[in-house]
Parts: sequence; structure tokens; C-alpha cells
Amino acid sequence: MTPRVHPSSVVEPGARIGDNVTIGPFCHIGAKVGLGRDVEIVSHVAISGDVHIGAGTKIYPFAAIGAPAQDLKSVGEEGRVVIGVGCVIREGVTINAGTKAGGAVTTVGDRCALLAYSHIAHDCRLGDRVILANNVALGGHVQLGDQVVIGGGSALHQHVRIGAHSFVAGLSGVEADAPPFMLIGGNRAHLFGLNIVGLGRCGFSPERIARLKRAYRALYSRHVPTPLDERLELARQLPDDDGDIARLIVFLREPSDRPAMAPRASRRP
Repeated sequence: MTPRVHPSSVVEPGARIGDNVTIGPFCHIGAKVGLGRDVEIVSHVAISGDVHIGAGTKIYPFAAIGAPAQDLKSVGEEGRVVIGVGCVIREGVTINAGTKAGGAVTTVGDRCALLAYSHIAHDCRLGDRVILANNVALGGHVQLGDQVVIGGGSALHQHVRIGAHSFVAGLSGVEADAPPFMLIGGNRAHLFGLNIVGLGRCGFSPERIARLKRAYRALYSRHVPTPLDERLELARQLPDDDGDIARLIVFLREPSDRPAMAPRASRRP
């Protein structure tokens, strides 16, 4: 079906507009933008630079996508933004382009929900089905695994990594990496335990959650502080039918620019 473009909107020559796209009033679509099939842009949206938006994504008023990074070191650089299929991008969301220092691309996975006034800075990488609640701010180079949920008003320090299936409570200040499957919160965020409710909603069986509980105890619940390598070895020896414990261990062994988060009562790994 032919795209429908409101006469008050500007679509620059060169823009790639897929079938059945709807562009409402007072939008600006740049020359390097690609919109997949069935994308709906409600109104008053600015999409500039090298941006690809996947099929079926819906964008609400006053979103700004593809603007240069808010990084004074990258003035004049031209990065990209790639957004997956079936996303919901609500009012006032901002997504900045990547920089050379971070691979030159900011990516948002499939079926993500970016709620009002959330901000995704340059070179962030979001997995699939990520939810950012209202007013969440991601610094540059942040990485979020699949099905991460960030509560409203939270801020994430640049280069922070949050593993898959983790939940960050609202109004949190996150300055350290959090492994997969965790419940996170606090003014300077720390681990509260496993994201039990979220894991159940994602279809994790009671037995699978029980295995993760044993791994959590091995990593964080020992009374006498021990080096991280020793705790990782304890976790590695546990039954791991689903590979979840292996994913925890890989995450904690990966090099990172940020420290690893721990429960408040524990020494940081």
C-alpha cells in the first residue's frame, strides 16, 4: 500500500519509505532515513541523519531520533541509529546517533517500549523487548540485555551494562554493571536479589529459578568475603541445565569500564 504523508510534513528526497507507512502532521524525515513497512509516525516527529526504523514501529509526538551525539569530543561525526521491529516510542523520546569511539551506531532491539521522555545516548545497545519507563536517562555506551526493565526516573552512568531479564527499580542511580536475572535499585544502585517476579513472567520454571537462587547464594551470600574468582568457581560447579549460570559467569568475567554491582551488605566483587 502506498505510504500516507500529511501535506504539512517534510520528507526529504532520498528517504526510503516502506509500504503502508503513515506520517502524520508536522514531521520532518531526513534524506538518509529508512522507514520499514507499517511504521506509523503520529505527528511532530523529527528523524534526521542515518536512521533505520523497523517494520511496525509506532512513534508518538515530539520524539527526536538520529540527532548527533551529545558528546563534545564527537562534534562533526556522523553515526547511525538502528531500531528494530514492532517498537513503541512514546512522546518526547530522544535517541542520539553513534560515534566512532563506540562503533558509530546506536541500536534498539525488536519490540522495545520507550516511554515518554526517555533518553538513549550515543552508542547504546538495547536488546529485544526492553522497557524504559518515563524519564529514564541512559548515558553513552550503555548496554541492556534482552527483556531488561528500567523503572521511571532512573539514570544509568555511561558504559554501564545490565544483563538480560534484570529489573531496575524507579528513581535508581546506576553506576555499576549488574549481571543477568537481577533485581536492582537504590540511589546508588545495588543488588536486592533475583528478579523473581520478572523471571516467572518470562516463563522461567520454578526449577530453573531455584538453580539461579543457588548460584546467587554462591556468588553473594557467603559470610566471609572471598575473591571473585573463587565465588565464580563455586557457581560454576552447580547444576546448570539451562545455561543460565554460565551466562552469569561470562558476564562477570567480561572486561568492563564499570565495576560490578553487589548487594549492599557485601563487598564489591
